[in-house]
Amino acid sequence: QSLLVESGGGLVQPGGSLRLSCTGAAFTLDYYAIGWVRQAPGKEREGVSCISSSGDSTDYADSVKGRFTISRDYAKNTVYLQMNSLKPSDTAVYFCAADWGCPTDDARIDYDHWGQGTQVTVSS
Repeated sequence: QSLLVESGGGLVQPGGSLRLSCTGAAFTLDYYAIGWVRQAPGKEREGVSCISSSGDSTDYADSVKGRFTISRDYAKNTVYLQMNSLKPSDTAVYFCAADWGCPTDDARIDYDHWGQGTQVTVSS
């Protein structure tokens, strides 16, 4: 059983919005950097965004800058990814992931803990 549980995926039209949630299942997120990684069919995993454990530092892939916003609610033990102005190219399985710090590898996918993923489909 994954320690991280994602929700909020679904089908949305281009230009629409979705908010993904990542909750710790008997797992406190407070001390971890939490990120979102996506994988489109036939493609490698891609780091989308990450937020530090303190919440004062965030980073985004160039492909989502200005459209996606990551945030965390410590009281709810939840991290969110607000996705606006969605494009068909955003279609992927989105995974929540955790580690002591945001990853620094080229793909920004080097995390120790992973959720099961939630499907996001952007299509008319």
